[in-house]
Amino acid sequence: MQILIDADACLVKDEIYKVAARYAVLVIVVSNSPIRVPRDPLITRQVVSAAFDAADDWIVAHNSADAVVITADILLAERCLKQGATVIAPNGIPFTTASIGSAIAMRAILSDLRAGGATVGGPRPLQQDPPLELPFGAG
Repeated sequence: MQILIDADACLVKDEIYKVAARYAVLVIVVSNSPIRVPRDPLITRQVVSAAFDAADDWIVAHNSADAVVITADILLAERCLKQGATVIAPNGIPFTTASIGSAIAMRAILSDLRAGGATVGGPRPLQQDPPLELPFGAG
């Protein structure tokens, strides 16, 4: 098992590190630029090019059915779900095969509204929630 973090915009990396340490799970922090990570043999950093979707493509290429992917990117979540990974948004809400279609549709609607000049809100601000837990036992 491993946790892959789409890290450039992930604000809960510290919480993920704590959960991973508790379960002794490998964490790979994927980003377009160097990000500081704790000195821990279970945590590695993968810096990819600044090309569009380079981090997403790396995560998809190194993903597996026993991976947990942490991302706010709905299209990346869909790609990982198709590979059988467990995908969780930074707010702790899992993406599932049952929910991803509506999430993609909402993304498209909001994109069209923004393109038409409408002011639409983004995601709600992060709140201090309980620590992120893996959706299943590590092992």
